[in-house]
Amino acid sequence: MSVTSANRLELLQIADAVAREKMIDPALVIEAMEDSLGKAARSRYGAEYDIRARIDRKSGELEITRHRHVVEEPENLFTELTLDEARAIKPDARLDDDIVDPLPPMDFGRIAAQSAKQVIMQKVREAERLRQYEEFKDRQGEIINGIVKRTEYGNVIVDVGRGEAILRRDQLIQREAFRNGDRVRALIREVRHETRGPQIFLSRTAPEFLAELFKMEVPEIYDNIIEIKAVARDPGSRAKMGVISYDSSIDPVGACVGMRGSRVQAVVAELQGERIDIIPWNQDPATFLVNALQPAEVAKVVFDDDIERIEVVVPDEQLSLAIGRRGQNVRLASQLTGFDIDIMTESQESERRQAEFAERTQLFMDSLNVDEMVAQLLVAEGFATLEEVAYVDLEEMAAIDGFDESTAEELQARARESLEEINAKALDHARELGVEDALVEFEGLAPQMIERLAEEGILTLEEFARCADWELSGGYTTSAEGKRVKDDGLLEKFDMSLEEAQTLVMNARVQLGWVDPADLVRAAEAAAEAEEEVGEVEGAVEDRA
Repeated sequence: MSVTSANRLELLQIADAVAREKMIDPALVIEAMEDSLGKAARSRYGAEYDIRARIDRKSGELEITRHRHVVEEPENLFTELTLDEARAIKPDARLDDDIVDPLPPMDFGRIAAQSAKQVIMQKVREAERLRQYEEFKDRQGEIINGIVKRTEYGNVIVDVGRGEAILRRDQLIQREAFRNGDRVRALIREVRHETRGPQIFLSRTAPEFLAELFKMEVPEIYDNIIEIKAVARDPGSRAKMGVISYDSSIDPVGACVGMRGSRVQAVVAELQGERIDIIPWNQDPATFLVNALQPAEVAKVVFDDDIERIEVVVPDEQLSLAIGRRGQNVRLASQLTGFDIDIMTESQESERRQAEFAERTQLFMDSLNVDEMVAQLLVAEGFATLEEVAYVDLEEMAAIDGFDESTAEELQARARESLEEINAKALDHARELGVEDALVEFEGLAPQMIERLAEEGILTLEEFARCADWELSGGYTTSAEGKRVKDDGLLEKFDMSLEEAQTLVMNARVQLGWVDPADLVRAAEAAAEAEEEVGEVEGAVEDRA
């Protein structure tokens, strides 16, 4: 391979042809050629030298040069030289200059030419992958059409025009199979800059895919008159979608269904017959949940905001419908609303209420030394614990039918006496377990709480300060399979909320000197500002609605 004047322009022509074929910048191809020719020259003159090749962008002239850097004390004699040596070549040379020596034209052997070709192809592939990444990186969340190129181990490789994408096996709808040449529509879920392998990852199972399909079929969604607020899918089987309209004259559900179901059927056909429930979104979680559990009827909803859990009571004959086949209906409703859902029948709830009534009645009979009628009367009036009886406003208790002020005072005195006895026993037990005075005297922890902590091995204020808030109050975590798992809190049975647990732990850390109180004030102010901003945004949404 001899680079002579006869084929100088040929280098530029080759670069231009490769650039057009791969749809990349011709300058990148020329740079790849320069790198490859420089590598070939180093294999001829010596790999230790800094030898570079340069192709003139207009004439195609190839210039091969050796570069040496001017330093005070050379460490590498192949790439560095002293100032005196440099001035012998170039009289006005100075430190940090580069001395460039032109090398004579050369013939590239077969091996050198092959090596140069490999370098060029590698550089071109890198440039092609970078171009593909830059083109698709801002298109995440879009739907793209492509043609199936091949299938590898269940993964579908899709030709998307100016690149290849991969549709992994777990991102395919169940029972879905594609053959070479089939047209496929999918969501661009992720675009990564990888050195090898595919960079564009597609999905047909993502909830966003369903939302984007509706955006294509429903002009009102595309124009932001209707908004899709939440989507939950069991791909290929069933899906639920919550929608809201910002125009009171447009029914969001009807617009998504279309005339005789034309719009929703187009989406269903694309998703291999997946049944889609379109639900009106509501800002009230309980109302939205009732809608989400359709077609089942809901008799009662109990919402626990602290632990993001909802208890739903349905008629006995509606239980199987509410749960759905293999729990599908309640699972999708849970995903859609973001809450854990407990479903029970009216008869189950009645049995539970009766059990709670009997338990509380027995508690008051034993602790207050009253007969069953008085205990039942207290429970019927909503009293659940001794603390409520002991510290409720006297007038409120005296207002109970059949009670007078003296009766109320006597009951409160008995309740306080019983609590003092229970607390004293709890404290004695905690001390027997080895709890330290600093934890006993810490403000905010009742004796029974201290006993519970001691039973779990938390005996010092330092050990308490190391606890996480959710360890005390309990809560839910998401497992690797995406399921929400209940974590029981150490003090959960005392109705401790996450906010109360956070306050106790932070106060313990402040008392121990681990945290600066000023930092807490700043954090509280920042949280208040963030909450205010969220409120403003929600207010703006309500105004639009």
